[in-house]
Amino acid sequence: MNSELSSRLVEVGLDPESFGDPAEAFAHLHARFGRRATLVDRYELEAAVRGVGPDDLDSELRARLALEVIPMQIPGWTVVGSAERTFSDPIEVVPYDEAWATLFADWRRALVDALGVTAVRVEHVGSTAVPGLAAKPIVDIQVGVRDVDDEHLYARAIEHLGVALRSRDPGHRYFRPAGDRPRIVQMHVIAVGSTWEREHLLFRDFLRANEVMRDAYGRLKLELARRYRDDRFAYNEAKTGFVLDALEDAEAWAVRVGWSIGR
Repeated sequence: MNSELSSRLVEVGLDPESFGDPAEAFAHLHARFGRRATLVDRYELEAAVRGVGPDDLDSELRARLALEVIPMQIPGWTVVGSAERTFSDPIEVVPYDEAWATLFADWRRALVDALGVTAVRVEHVGSTAVPGLAAKPIVDIQVGVRDVDDEHLYARAIEHLGVALRSRDPGHRYFRPAGDRPRIVQMHVIAVGSTWEREHLLFRDFLRANEVMRDAYGRLKLELARRYRDDRFAYNEAKTGFVLDALEDAEAWAVRVGWSIGR
């Protein structure tokens, strides 16, 4: 067990050598540390009681643990249709490609045409939106609307473009290519003015402005892609600490440079 997790167990009153039921131990960690208690921690706890390393947990067990933890991280999260592809898509991180900006521009035009005034703001977010940053070759598009729950205003129009609604959680709807179509793009419909919108745009712009942070994030992503190639949820969760720390730095940066959404 890593030293940080051991220290956190001690902080919530548990002995790292004999913390009991791993699910209950994780619940204590999540209650105390929120998003910083991740699926990767849950793997470590489970592995410790089984006397193996976290990398020795099989894919079926990892999927079960993900379905235990993700609803804690994202209350109200539900999958639309089968969850199989959600877990099984392999992770590939590649060097930055200028074609990603062009792909976003093409999709932005299609979305604006399809949604009209419903789409208040359509933004390129995620790693493919940061020049020079290694990324999964999947363009993330953030569509800001006034009311995420009013799906009839946007869901069918988006699906007519060839992407399907795949999950729901409060304030967020996630779409990706339907069926067996290549996963080159994914869309996040969120509420304009929400914390989700602000954090994703702030993180993007901070990395665009900070080469050192951008490159550190790229190195982390490459390392995690090797470790969690067949475990998409763990790959995403393992980035959490870096992202939250970067957002703290980004808030200070935003004040210094007068950053705001849309500038």
